[in-house]
Amino acid sequence: DRVYMLENAIYSILSPEGFASILYKDASKAEQAANDMKLTAQDLYQFGIIDGIIAEPEGGAHNDYQQVAKSVEEVLEKELKLLMDMPIDQLLTNRYQKFRRI
Repeated sequence: DRVYMLENAIYSILSPEGFASILYKDASKAEQAANDMKLTAQDLYQFGIIDGIIAEPEGGAHNDYQQVAKSVEEVLEKELKLLMDMPIDQLLTNRYQKFRRI
């Protein structure tokens, strides 16, 4: 019912190299393809695909696993509480509407 991403994550069904190979017939244009694909957490939030972005420590999530785990835990606890307090028919309606918008 909710989708969150770490701030430096990307979400795509196809790699930028694959996209560049198909669209531009040149895998070396992967950087341009990545920009065109709009696959960053910030892009997806702006488009309404994801519900939020989880901040990462300076330099990325790999620099402080414990801080990232704590941040993810906080989001999970908050969202699960909201979802568990919602009537099931409202959950189903919201879920349906969310994925229809996407």
